Amino acid sequence: MSGETSLSTLLAGLAPRLNPGTYVFCSLPSPSAEQLAVALGSFRETEGMTLILPREAAEHMGLDYDYQAAWITLEVHSALAAVGLTAAFATALAGAGISCNVIAGYHHDHLFVAQADAERALQVLHQLAREPR
Repeated sequence: MSGETSLSTLLAGLAPRLNPGTYVFCSLPSPSAEQLAVALGSFRETEGMTLILPREAAEHMGLDYDYQAAWITLEVHSALAAVGLTAAFATALAGAGISCNVIAGYHHDHLFVAQADAERALQVLHQLAREPR
């Protein structure tokens, strides 16, 4: 199943869900197998490998971080080729003064917002889903 592409359908079905825990972004030149195994996600950059980790795991491994995030999953099954979804929720969150880091999975989009903004971000996303199209 390739996912939904209709922007109005995607927005109406956002169904944002706050995942438990606090997550951090760490950059490592060459992560170990243990670090990769506990990472929620990773991305290779010129400067090193970015890992998204539960804060407790990063602290246990003695890794540095400076951004503590809440993880929100948009439960709607969005197609990777869908147009406008990221722009719509990023604009809504920006209008509320909330920064957002987005990871697109095969089935869902995952948003990382500052931990302190988690509840406000959920409210903004629920409001976006309720808006008439």
